[in-house]
Amino acid sequence: MNKFVRNALAVLVGLVGGSIINMLIVNYGGVIIPTPEGFDFSTMEGLKEGMQQMQPKHFLMPFLAHALGTFVGASICVTIAKSSRRNLAMLIALGFFTGGFINVMMLPSPLWFSVVDLSLAYFPMAFLAWIFFGKKKDGDRY
Repeated sequence: MNKFVRNALAVLVGLVGGSIINMLIVNYGGVIIPTPEGFDFSTMEGLKEGMQQMQPKHFLMPFLAHALGTFVGASICVTIAKSSRRNLAMLIALGFFTGGFINVMMLPSPLWFSVVDLSLAYFPMAFLAWIFFGKKKDGDRY
């Protein structure tokens, strides 16, 4: 298979795989850490209303969704990719970071969460995925 096609397919499959992980954690995280009562967190309006009632523990699952979604997506990508694995992992991170940034702009989340989420959940996780799954394949260096 052509290197470009394989790398493009790796990015596509990585984005889809990471998105599935992200959505599973977001959708089922409330089972582990129940959300505050009386709010519908399945809609954007409900999220905006209920955000003020959320405690720091309620932000753990969204952070894990973003971090693990990015990590899994980048891991899939660098495993499938034929070359430029570090750059492709960062491309996955950029895709998820863009979604995270849009969420920060749309939802009134606390500043501490926005900073932690945007600085730790995306590019560092993609870099770790590259270290664990792609670095040895290319002989890349830090």
